[in-house]
Amino acid sequence: MTDSSTIATARLGAEGPEVGVQGLGCMGMSFAYGPTDADESRATLERALELGVTLYDTADAYGAGENEKFLSPFFKAHRDEVVIATKFALSIPPDDPTRRVIRNDAPYIRQAVEASLRRLDVDVIDLYYMHRRDVNVPIEETVGTMADLVREGKVKHLGLSEVTADELRAAHAVHPVAAVQSEWSLFSRDIEPKVVPTARELGVTLVPYSPLGRGFLTGSFAKAEDLTAGDFRRQQPRFTGENAAANAALLDPIRTVAESHGASLGQIALAWVQQRAAVHGLPIVPIPGTRKPSRVEENVGATRIVLSEDDLALLEPIAAKVAGDRYADMRFASAGRE
Repeated sequence: MTDSSTIATARLGAEGPEVGVQGLGCMGMSFAYGPTDADESRATLERALELGVTLYDTADAYGAGENEKFLSPFFKAHRDEVVIATKFALSIPPDDPTRRVIRNDAPYIRQAVEASLRRLDVDVIDLYYMHRRDVNVPIEETVGTMADLVREGKVKHLGLSEVTADELRAAHAVHPVAAVQSEWSLFSRDIEPKVVPTARELGVTLVPYSPLGRGFLTGSFAKAEDLTAGDFRRQQPRFTGENAAANAALLDPIRTVAESHGASLGQIALAWVQQRAAVHGLPIVPIPGTRKPSRVEENVGATRIVLSEDDLALLEPIAAKVAGDRYADMRFASAGRE
């Protein structure tokens, strides 16, 4: 189910750039998912661009800036062809590099954007996200600082990650928000009741991260013990103990649909996310992450799969049966604040 032709496009927000209707999450190329092969990752970036993938997603917290540095040569070689998305908010304490402290205050934002610009070696960031919400700082203040960065020419468009509908509305009243990035997949649908309709009303594009359930929906692993040491998924509740066994059984209807389409499990999971655009009536640009050119080809193929009503009915009950939270520390998710 792959095709070498380029993919369709969607706009980020009302005034943002047109991007491929599927982006690329680059975190795993230097962070979180075990050993990496730099040459293979570089080949993945190039192949993605050939296929029409133009939104590339990173963050200053991925490898403590190493992911931005890794991507910089690719971005410089294709600056006019790519849309660079990066993020601030997860500060790394000098005394404990394993921790992440959420910061949304103005001095930190200004420090973070300058550091990202240096690592990326660009003059302007196309899409700058607040990675996570610090509830101790009014979101109007945070977005006000971000809006200053737009006026100063350091950032083109603003994004938010893991925010509630009310937070999105308050932020958008200060400055237009081009994109909201939240986890959205067959395993994670908590943004649908409030965030999605608010984004549609405001003209904000949804950028689903982990649309493959951090790889679990592809069937590539069944439990945390299948993963290499150091893979952060080993600490996530959904992939450990009884939760993992219960969740592995939920892949059966995906397999049934995949067989009927001659597709992989991952393609069906991605096609379901891509089809949310039609279901909910707003632009959606998922950013599946991969480090392999062949996997990018497979993922892009999912943009051309159309699931039938019968397919969707089979897949519909999955999310309600998922065992375990998305994170061990749910401060990193917006659901608890809705």
